[in-house]
Amino acid sequence: MSLAIGVDIGGTKIAGALVREGVVLERARVETPAEDVDAIAEAVVDVLDQLQGAAGDQEVVGAGIACAGFVDREGETILFSPNLAWRDEPLRARLAERTDLPVRLENDANAAAWGEFRHGAGREHRTMTLITVGTGIGGGVVDDGHLLRGSSGIAAEIGHLRVVRDGLRCGCGNRGCWEQYASGSALVREARELVRSGTPMAGRLVEACGGDPERLEGTDVTRLAEEGDPAAEELLHELGVWLGEGAASLAAVLDPGAIVIGGGVSAAGDLLVQPAQRAFRRQLTGRGHRPWPDVLLASLGNDAGVIGAATIMSDRARGR
Repeated sequence: MSLAIGVDIGGTKIAGALVREGVVLERARVETPAEDVDAIAEAVVDVLDQLQGAAGDQEVVGAGIACAGFVDREGETILFSPNLAWRDEPLRARLAERTDLPVRLENDANAAAWGEFRHGAGREHRTMTLITVGTGIGGGVVDDGHLLRGSSGIAAEIGHLRVVRDGLRCGCGNRGCWEQYASGSALVREARELVRSGTPMAGRLVEACGGDPERLEGTDVTRLAEEGDPAAEELLHELGVWLGEGAASLAAVLDPGAIVIGGGVSAAGDLLVQPAQRAFRRQLTGRGHRPWPDVLLASLGNDAGVIGAATIMSDRARGR
């Protein structure tokens, strides 16, 4: 059974794991020096060295590196990252100079999708779409057992589908992108607006932030909704509706057997997924005359990226 390393490079941390058959055996973690490309590479090598050392005499077949950005089809170069200093960055070559391990880069949402497909919620399906709901929206598409990368490697940037003409300005520069309405950032924005409105229904939200809306976080909204606060429940319900309607549009194009919802906001569980499922069923094209895709919660949590990245390397070693 192949032993591989998965590394997930995020905006604030670099998390790594030694993985066998989808099971995390050892972990390593360092902070991300986000503004310095050389320092990022060195930090990744530090994680690789720690995990190689943990493997002892066991062979490690390679390291998959999940990156928050546009990764080219060959897994060599990060074309662009919104939150890190990568612009046409040949990260694989930088790492190859510093480690003897075979290395491949992969988009972080693609890696998470492969992890859920091979070892998580999507393992019973051949065709699956992952929607990661965090600060923004990411996505990964598995079609008949293959990751969809597109002609240049940057397919499945689903958070930037336009859902509202002339809508809210997105960090990508456009207006009306899906992630402006169905992400953790959207949840926090709407919750803070509710606090600022002075409505009595926001009383528990006001208490949670001490009257300062800028202190309110998505975890506060989820906690209050779990405790039965109507305002918090309504906020998550609205987010779920946006999520389900967008997922229905994706299903019209991709026809997946399963839509898996992951990312930090998915911790809200049924409070998010149930309204998403209902909205999805209301909006699905041809409803009543086609199979219903499963709408599922991701099962690997924050490990999806490292497990998926490691599994990509294990699968390559086996010739998959």
